[in-house]
Amino acid sequence: MARPVTTIEDLRIKAKRRVPKMFYDYADSGSWTETTYRANETDFAAIRLRQRVAVDMRNRSLASTMAGQPVSMPVALAPTGLTGMQHADGEILAAKAAEKAGIPFTLSTMSICSIEDVAEHTTRPFWFQLYVMKDRAFARALMDRAKAAGCSALVLTLDLQVLGQRHKDIVNGLTTPPKPTLANILNLATKPHWCLGMLGTNRRTFRNIAGHAEGVSDMSSLSAWTAEQFDPALSWDDVKEIKDYWGGTLILKGILDAEDARNAAASGADAIIVSNHGGRQLDGALSSIAALPAIVEAVGERIEVLMDGGVRTGQDVLKAVALGAKGVFIGRAFLYGLGAGGQAGVEKAIEIIAKELDVTMALCGHRDIGNVGKEILVPGTYPTAEPAPFLRGAAAPGTA
Repeated sequence: MARPVTTIEDLRIKAKRRVPKMFYDYADSGSWTETTYRANETDFAAIRLRQRVAVDMRNRSLASTMAGQPVSMPVALAPTGLTGMQHADGEILAAKAAEKAGIPFTLSTMSICSIEDVAEHTTRPFWFQLYVMKDRAFARALMDRAKAAGCSALVLTLDLQVLGQRHKDIVNGLTTPPKPTLANILNLATKPHWCLGMLGTNRRTFRNIAGHAEGVSDMSSLSAWTAEQFDPALSWDDVKEIKDYWGGTLILKGILDAEDARNAAASGADAIIVSNHGGRQLDGALSSIAALPAIVEAVGERIEVLMDGGVRTGQDVLKAVALGAKGVFIGRAFLYGLGAGGQAGVEKAIEIIAKELDVTMALCGHRDIGNVGKEILVPGTYPTAEPAPFLRGAAAPGTA
């Protein structure tokens, strides 16, 4: 009898068995030594919760808003590249699961399913993530397509002007679809469920780009595309220009410093995401949860603060909200569900997060997520606007 799935970790283990190594490693890895990637989770785990008793726990509500939009709980699915390589038609399936749960889905520019693919299979508006590109005409065309598809917010990623060195992707020779090398063929032979799914779809490359961008020399390689198109000369003037062209809700992703947060608030954006790109860019940077309090203190009264990075449980969501985040994005948590079981797996991941969030909130003495603050946390165990004491004794990059 199969063991029931009760945690995100259960889904991760199943996904590792089902997903080809290069795509599993793409989702479940960081850059360089992976110190920041690990810190995203371990810094959450260090925070302790205050248990409260003899309080009314009836009629609880997780309902909130994110970027001005109502959500069933303060959680959104993060933009993740190559989602459709975790499972056939992965972006479509994840979007449908998010729609069913009443939370936002964010489609990556580097998705396998296109903007139009997702729009065709959903009825609620989703969000679209954009990189600042050298080819401004192509970037504007992507925004036009997102508007035509009814996307209700644009998430502009700022922390990938150059690609961090991701050793596992280099070793695996990451391409989309996999190149027919002996190692890949042998690995794929152990993933029959994944292979059957891929045989049943024609969505196997970067469909937001293929047939739309001119002069792209290698559509199979994420690193080739980023080297050709991501703009290392990105400035805050570019952000303002994109805000003006988009004209709607703009969320800036990749803020990890209070000074950058102040610049973001001055840019006219509607919200920011405190994020280190899941530990896949600057190794040795602060974890997202450690960086959060200083950013909330700096700009929390001026702009909505969201966060991502290391969220694997509903307790992590609650801790982030307690430290001032209006909501969180989950990436790997839903990717594990997708790899483990397609749309049903994503639905299970969302269900697990929601259940853990609801029960933990109740045991901390609250009935409404909107009323949760630092009072639910044990003093001395959580990061503050001066994060150094919280991190004292943490391993230096490369030593953990």
